[in-house]
Amino acid sequence: MPARGTSSVHSNTTATQAETAEFHNRFGEAFPTSFEGRTLFLIAVAFSVFQIATAAHLIDFPSQIVRAIHVGFLLLLTFPLVAAASHRHLWFKGIAWALAACGVAVAAYQTIEYSDLLIRAGDPLPMDMTMGILSLGVIFLACWVSMGPALPIISGIFLAYCLLGQYLPAPLDHRGYDLSQVIDHMAYGTEGIYGTPIYVSSSYIFLFILFGSFLEKAGMIQLFTDVALGLVGHKRGGAAKVAVISSGLMGTISGSGVANVVTTGQFTIPLMKKFGYRAAFAGGVEATASMGGQIMPPVMGAVAFIMAETLGVEYSEVVKAALIPAILYFMSAFWMVHLEAGRRGLVGLPVSELPSATRALRQHWYLILPLAALVWLLFSGYTPLFAGTVGLGLTTMLILGGSIALGLPAGAIRLIFWIALGVIGAAFLKFGFNIVLAALVVLVAWNAISKGGRQTLVDCVDSLAEGAKTALPVGIACAIVGIIVGTMTLTGVATTFGEFVVSVGKTSLFLSLVLTMITCIILGMGIPTIPNYIITSSIAGPALLALGIPLIVSHMFVFYFGILADLTPPVALACFAAAPIAKESGLRISLEAIKVAAAGFVVPFMAVYSPALMLQDGGPLALEIGYIPAVLYIVTKAVIAIGLWGAAVTGYCAVMLKPLERIFAMIAAFLLVAALPMTDEAGFALSAVFALWLWRRTKAEVSV
Repeated sequence: MPARGTSSVHSNTTATQAETAEFHNRFGEAFPTSFEGRTLFLIAVAFSVFQIATAAHLIDFPSQIVRAIHVGFLLLLTFPLVAAASHRHLWFKGIAWALAACGVAVAAYQTIEYSDLLIRAGDPLPMDMTMGILSLGVIFLACWVSMGPALPIISGIFLAYCLLGQYLPAPLDHRGYDLSQVIDHMAYGTEGIYGTPIYVSSSYIFLFILFGSFLEKAGMIQLFTDVALGLVGHKRGGAAKVAVISSGLMGTISGSGVANVVTTGQFTIPLMKKFGYRAAFAGGVEATASMGGQIMPPVMGAVAFIMAETLGVEYSEVVKAALIPAILYFMSAFWMVHLEAGRRGLVGLPVSELPSATRALRQHWYLILPLAALVWLLFSGYTPLFAGTVGLGLTTMLILGGSIALGLPAGAIRLIFWIALGVIGAAFLKFGFNIVLAALVVLVAWNAISKGGRQTLVDCVDSLAEGAKTALPVGIACAIVGIIVGTMTLTGVATTFGEFVVSVGKTSLFLSLVLTMITCIILGMGIPTIPNYIITSSIAGPALLALGIPLIVSHMFVFYFGILADLTPPVALACFAAAPIAKESGLRISLEAIKVAAAGFVVPFMAVYSPALMLQDGGPLALEIGYIPAVLYIVTKAVIAIGLWGAAVTGYCAVMLKPLERIFAMIAAFLLVAALPMTDEAGFALSAVFALWLWRRTKAEVSV
């Protein structure tokens, strides 16, 4: 990666990598090299193979059994990996393996007793109660050791509410449920642990995490970084603009914004610091861009698929609603780093030391094909499960085929090979996934008899294991989040919260939105993207819908603020993940991230008052001036508000701004967002005055 200061970047990376890994990943950066480590590696590979086999319908188990085996694998890997990574005493590892065995026992019981459990649903036997309590216990422990106390405490409060809520004062109380009812509801069937969250984890989420793992192995991160460097590396403040683009691109296929911070951030944060950005600002930019990848189509950290299934709409509808807000979010981040660079006089990187974006795309364009195929399949109406399976298959074909092509003579033979591989890859549209599977078998056999090919096969197996390990925290979180969702269905507590928000909304919609925002940020603290959305949409989504907010807009509102919890104090998980790389306080990074991510806090409110911002029908503006004019109007207003906010926060816009000028710009931005009578007119008027004043000041300073 030829750029000035690159050697310094890599030395800084090496120095901070262990500390970052310890903060972010309690499972360790790699599998241990011991016999125990090799055993865990093989279990992880078996986990991935099982998930691929069920996704491709090579194995057809009932959904409940697939969910139970999925949870069994999660528990079998979680405890020993955490124990191995923490380098504890032998007795601690013994306890870890005993807990893992308990997880396997629970999965085996669910599988063996599947039919009998269906027959006696609602009337559990003493053995059912014992295994149910055991399953809840090991899942709480697994979540605590792998993710910390936040999510287990929240889930524990909800579980306690099921058992003790009848003693609370109205309207928080419920009719009361005995222990057998709660255990039967939470540990069996499809309402608790094995509910929708773990169903999604065992199908979509795991598959797309594997998809991202294979794309990373194929070199997608390098391609994203080279393209970003080539496009904007030479511009003013190019180092930070590279971070916004590369982290945003990687975030579109990554299942975790925090994981994105500690991968792309290893390069971008030291690079930004090297070229003059403050450490806190560099960390804030990386955290903002990485989390923004979760709201940028096509994959959106797999939430797009969950939202589509939850709402019962086409995937394309979710993407349509997410597109403009996501673009505004990254425009805001790009504008903020541009202004910060201008304020500090930070120039771009020398063009001679940068990779060519065109050359990078010309050499590695084929890496985009699986992602393009995935998007095309999703927009064509295929299920996410099928699209993800095909995307993963095509990516594997590219990796294995690339290894074979290197051993072929350059020229016509190599070209014919690639054409044949492309034709076979496209044939799945007519012959189904079996043609891709057959091609993979041939490619694996071919690689197995060639020296370089054997190394490629080893890399693919590594990707299977790493993908499984990456899926562990998300899967465990989905299992324990099922307890929260199960509490909603059992007690109706979401209805109580909804009634309160609606009662506030009768007097002030804005106050009810602020209340919902605070709730989502609190519930989203320290929780991965997918369970985060499931929790917030279950609790707050119905309340917004009851206030007359369009269904998809209400879900996007809670999703945005659940995501922004990772940038918001006091938890700010993404910012604290960036802290050891930036060598700066996580709290300071969080304060900078909030400024950079201004659009993320503003756009959801604007979309509630004007659904056209999310390309949705309805809203008074669309009824008054028409749908297309309303879209253009609200987008223009949002862009101006973001521009003014950036100038007010950084104190720079072509020239250094005085305190009164910054206050003036902030007031103009607020008026454009407020959506009250006459605030738009006042906001546009103040914006025009500010622009004219700024033009005159700039002209005067240039003439001097």
